[in-house]
Amino acid sequence: MKGFLEDANYSIGLLDEGATLGDVIDNYVYEHTLTGKNAFFVGDLGKLLKRHLQWQNVMAPVKPFYTVKCNSTPGVLEILAALGTGFACSSKSEMALIQDLGIAPENIIYTNPCKQASQIKYAAKTGVNIMTCDSESELKKIARNHPSAKLLLHIATEDISGAEEMNMKFGTLLKSCRHLMECAKELEVQIVGVKFQVSSSCKEPQVYIHAISDARCVFDMAEEFGFKMSMLDIGGGFTGSELQLEEVNHVISPLLDVYFPEESGVNVIAEPGCYYVSSAFTLAVNIIAKKAVEYDKFLPSGTEQTRSDVEPIFMYYMNDGVYGSFASKLSEELNTIPEVHKKYKEDEPLFVSSLWGPSCDELDQIVENCLLPELSVGDWLIFDNMGSGTLGQQSAFTDFQRPPVYYMMSFTDWYEMQDAGITSDTLMKNFFFVPSCIQLSPEDRFSTAA
Repeated sequence: MKGFLEDANYSIGLLDEGATLGDVIDNYVYEHTLTGKNAFFVGDLGKLLKRHLQWQNVMAPVKPFYTVKCNSTPGVLEILAALGTGFACSSKSEMALIQDLGIAPENIIYTNPCKQASQIKYAAKTGVNIMTCDSESELKKIARNHPSAKLLLHIATEDISGAEEMNMKFGTLLKSCRHLMECAKELEVQIVGVKFQVSSSCKEPQVYIHAISDARCVFDMAEEFGFKMSMLDIGGGFTGSELQLEEVNHVISPLLDVYFPEESGVNVIAEPGCYYVSSAFTLAVNIIAKKAVEYDKFLPSGTEQTRSDVEPIFMYYMNDGVYGSFASKLSEELNTIPEVHKKYKEDEPLFVSSLWGPSCDELDQIVENCLLPELSVGDWLIFDNMGSGTLGQQSAFTDFQRPPVYYMMSFTDWYEMQDAGITSDTLMKNFFFVPSCIQLSPEDRFSTAA
């Protein structure tokens, strides 16, 4: 992925007051219908600005380090770099991407809990010193390959509701921290802070009370060993909801004032990823095949119903799936039911439907059960909240090519961005004006770029 930003030829459409996200999607649906019906993304970069301003308003003392693996497309990275966020990277390629933006090494954290030795050496060579560690073997690996590293000890968190264990795959238990510090002292590696991670599935902000309290214990323990502690990383898990952000801040703010007051010199950071990008991207996919399931399979044995008494059940196959833009569906439930792009009557009948990707793999089911009007091959479906997961990453499915990404921003957001102090010359060159009710060809788009 190195050089991705340098080679990327992208532009950001500035929409006048009469144009909407729906108009942009309509425009590209029209174009893609003419040119091959490929799936595509539309990214509203103004939403990144709104999320950042919301973060500053609610979580002001906590500096965001954006989780690059959530979405590493150039528009996202350049906007966030211009806004002054740090970056949490999980690989050499992600570190290279961020360094290509001119980001200082101290604003990059190498967060992968299981690092390759070669990638640790790359971090050492390029000056990325801050990285996480949660085990003795990882500590020894870092000591061999990056002796000047500054480590954040990753501690595990637990679900206070007792419903299920959380985050035990990564992170060390509090009782193991003293042993790791003894090892670090022996290996002459510096521990400078603590990281913990609260899952986005956790519905109890109170878990932060235990995590911050544990972090304070680790800080005290580290000072006994002579380590100079200067950073607390409260991880990710932020959903994008202002209410959730306020709830978390309500819990952590008084704790930080007590345990890590400003005069302590401890920098408090977080790793929001989905928070910034999830709602900013919409995916449009095309129906490439359709199948009406045989009625007999769904009729109870011995029934006397006729086929005319039973509604059909449709299976639709799309030109994107779990080996592409829906990769997160393999590990978590997709909560989004798509919008049908074509217009249909309000009283049009709805049918039980399932949605599948193009791989013909039984795992490639996107939506198991939803109600949709009858669709035809060539129709389009629109999925929102698709900004996090695979954008900017290569797919394991060799026939899959990542859909193109079209960026947009309203003039209102653009003016707000100027007020926020965005001064990146490279970024500014990518904007172009899109009048309402006018469809631009790809040639027009690039010829009108500012």
